[in-house]
Amino acid sequence: MSTHTPLAILPGLSALADRYDGYIVDLWGTVHNGVVPFEGAIACLEALRRAGKKIVMLSNAPRPAHVVVGQLEGFGVSRDLHDGVMTSGEETHRLLLERTDPWFARLGQAALHIGGTHDLALYEKLNIQRVSTPEEADFIVNTGPDLERGVASLDPYLPELRASLARQLPMICANPDRVVVKGGQRQICAGALAAFYEEQGGDVRWIGKPYPTVYEPVFTMLGVPRDRILAIGDALETDVKGAAAAGVDSLWVLGGIHQEMIGNDAALADAEARSAGLSPVAAVPRLVW
Repeated sequence: MSTHTPLAILPGLSALADRYDGYIVDLWGTVHNGVVPFEGAIACLEALRRAGKKIVMLSNAPRPAHVVVGQLEGFGVSRDLHDGVMTSGEETHRLLLERTDPWFARLGQAALHIGGTHDLALYEKLNIQRVSTPEEADFIVNTGPDLERGVASLDPYLPELRASLARQLPMICANPDRVVVKGGQRQICAGALAAFYEEQGGDVRWIGKPYPTVYEPVFTMLGVPRDRILAIGDALETDVKGAAAAGVDSLWVLGGIHQEMIGNDAALADAEARSAGLSPVAAVPRLVW
């Protein structure tokens, strides 16, 4: 008869730090809330660095890594607090540039961009023509909702998505997140648009966490054995599930996307993780030392 060890909620990362040499750290919901860094997060990264730990940031941001490095500096996360940044946008850019993956090899050159103008760096140095209607497009690059049409609901995007479905346009989802909490306000992400598209029969290629390929450059940057790596993040469906798929331990941050539902309730957190078939090594209320 197997016994289940309940999920432990630790006060901070210091309780686990000796067990790991490399850390994969999520950004939105873990280090910052989209507006400001969480209290204690930067101090925690500083403590890890003082302890000689390797840190790579892994984000489902649909932008190239160098753009996110600059954004992190704006949040006060300097370059000396990490050994590199990897993003779903960086992986998407590589796949569009190389075209060696069979799914990407068959795409044309005309892309319908669904997303904000702040994501357009994704197209740097790519031979891609951005078009404005599904009728002109060969495929879709979905980076999420835009502020002009709104971030609260799928409704403003449905006519464009249905027209794209009618033309059987393949969709790249450059951010698998379904929702995010920005400054305390919940809003939909690219994953919500892609999930609808897929449910309606559309062909979607998902890039980023929890899919294992996005972790490979991270492991190279860390240069640490996988049994000495801890992935830290707030989303069960992407951060914890992705760590499991990539074969590394995970630490679940409860103060991000699941805060409203779980708070710091250990029994509720344990039940939620188990129902998802996931086993993080522990949870913390937020990223603090």
